Amino acid sequence: MKIRFVRLSLFLSTGLVALQLWAGQLNQSGRQVFTGEVTDTFCAKNKSHEEMMNENKTMGRDKQTCAQKCAQIGAKYVLLGASKGTVYQLDDQAKAAAFAGQEVRVVGTAENNLLKIASIDAGSSVQASGQ
Repeated sequence: MKIRFVRLSLFLSTGLVALQLWAGQLNQSGRQVFTGEVTDTFCAKNKSHEEMMNENKTMGRDKQTCAQKCAQIGAKYVLLGASKGTVYQLDDQAKAAAFAGQEVRVVGTAENNLLKIASIDAGSSVQASGQ
């Protein structure tokens, strides 16, 4: 009986140490998951492309074209958070440009609403922990 107890204790303590090391690595990286739309600074103010597209017919009739046209005239790409509508500046405009007007999932770190992109992919099926 004592041997089983010792083995169980050893197993549990080893598991707890491994869990603490794993959690420490996650905390050290500081990365979070953000979901939302890659839009532009002009349209993000209204949280929609509708006003821009209605006022200026050259902006197209879809989110992607509108965001791209806005970027061509000086806007920056941003992430409009899916859950709270928070606007995050994106550090890598080239990565963001590939997803203009699309719903995305971004893994990265945020400081003062600047989102440093570690990875970005289309789709927002994962709940955001960073919003």
